[in-house]
Amino acid sequence: MIHRPSDLALSRRHFVRTAGAAVAGISCGAGFFGAPASAAGARDPRLVVIVLRGALDGLSAAPPLGDPDYADLHGDLAFAASGDRAALPLDGYFYAHPALAAFKRLYDKRQAAVVHAVATGYRDRSHFDGQDVLESGYPGPGRTESGWLNRALSALPASGARASRGLGVGATAPLVIRGPAPALGWAPPGGVAPASGDLAQRVLDLYSHADSALGQKLGEALIAEKVAAEASATAAAKTPRPGGPAEAMRAAAAGAARLIAAPDGPRIAALAFDGFDTHFNEGAAQGYLAQRLQGLDGAFDALEMNLGEAWKDSVVVAITEFGRTARVNGTHGTDHGTATVALLAGGALAGGRVIADWPSLKPGSLYEGRDLYPTADLRGVLKGLLADQFEISQKTLDEAIFPSSGAIAPAKGLIA
Repeated sequence: MIHRPSDLALSRRHFVRTAGAAVAGISCGAGFFGAPASAAGARDPRLVVIVLRGALDGLSAAPPLGDPDYADLHGDLAFAASGDRAALPLDGYFYAHPALAAFKRLYDKRQAAVVHAVATGYRDRSHFDGQDVLESGYPGPGRTESGWLNRALSALPASGARASRGLGVGATAPLVIRGPAPALGWAPPGGVAPASGDLAQRVLDLYSHADSALGQKLGEALIAEKVAAEASATAAAKTPRPGGPAEAMRAAAAGAARLIAAPDGPRIAALAFDGFDTHFNEGAAQGYLAQRLQGLDGAFDALEMNLGEAWKDSVVVAITEFGRTARVNGTHGTDHGTATVALLAGGALAGGRVIADWPSLKPGSLYEGRDLYPTADLRGVLKGLLADQFEISQKTLDEAIFPSSGAIAPAKGLIA
């Protein structure tokens, strides 16, 4: 139970970011190989953070069918226990969106969990400011020089070289992973057309002689791209995909998983998926939100598949800047709200449960008369994961990673 709280711009690297993307689909901010091997049988933790941009409707992602006010409030977007809007049962009170079939499978294996009625400390409902707060880890917006996950990397001991390097997925790394700590960058294929292997090798040879440091980075980028590409091929061969955003989300997760599963790869990764802003035509079992959740579900599935043996030491957390209104608006969607859900998965997770100090959806219990009331601070959830996965001290969590958050305790018992 979680209780209610009181209320990369170096000109010399430009070639790696542009030609590197053309040659290998990757930009490189840190070495990929060269980390020491772990002791046999030692725990080797991983953490993957998925940022869902646009504000996820938590009442649709994990509908509280047991709340007597839910159906009326959520109107034609509300789910039921059976029929054409049947949701997937979790604990009898909370259910999962029908698009989250892989998440439900993991939940039944005690490898997934939902934290409900959760929010950051931000309350003003601006996407831009909300995302700044979510990814920077600061109490308020406007601090974009580093993200909390990058500062977590900086807090890890130097002897843990593998864990102390990160991975940012996308043409531009998410803010959450940006900062002074070194992080590899990888962009899934689909942007700049890749150059031939012969050109890549000739460019690599040129820079290996003319600029050994840049040549090393480019070589690491080519190796990383090869590793990630194998994941895409494996996923395509084993899993039929519908195409569009859902396929792209799955492919990004598959490539990231392959990189962090490598013996000398990074151990902490960040991905960002857009498209969760559902002001109109949100849909219930079918429609716009269902398509986005299908992609997220595919990402969970691809991470499990491509992490392989590393899955047992891994935790994945999907987070969003805020939730959406409890009531449906006039265009069959939902507007910017407050509390929402965090979705957790992984073999290291103490899953199979919905963690919530549920505030109820009675009119008098709604935040400002319109939103799900926040009873858990997302920073506490993230602190708990970082503390248990990487043994980061509470002082560091309170002061460096999530500044001015000493009043927010790390959640306990999230890791098995």
